Amino acid sequence: MNEKNIELITFQFNKWGGSFVVELAVCPIQGVTMDFGENIPANKVTAHDIDKRFRLGAKSEDEDGIWFDYENAKTEEDFEKVALNVENLLNISDSLWISKLFN
Repeated sequence: MNEKNIELITFQFNKWGGSFVVELAVCPIQGVTMDFGENIPANKVTAHDIDKRFRLGAKSEDEDGIWFDYENAKTEEDFEKVALNVENLLNISDSLWISKLFN
């Protein structure tokens, strides 16, 4: 978060199970007003509420991004490998990296 916006990270799980995608978006600090008029405050908004969003691992908004598969994970180590794959794609060394995706 900075004085202009909030950077959002939302996990979308496959409704059939076994995988998830990470969605990234930026929202004004006052929240967002949906097309149908509902205002979603900043403390309730998710990336799903924002039209313009990226999926982790995608090069553009039009790409699907990476679906992280944990279907066959059985041990704690298996789940940690999935989490490490996500962590390796998060550019946490740059505090504004999500905002830069949208510039």
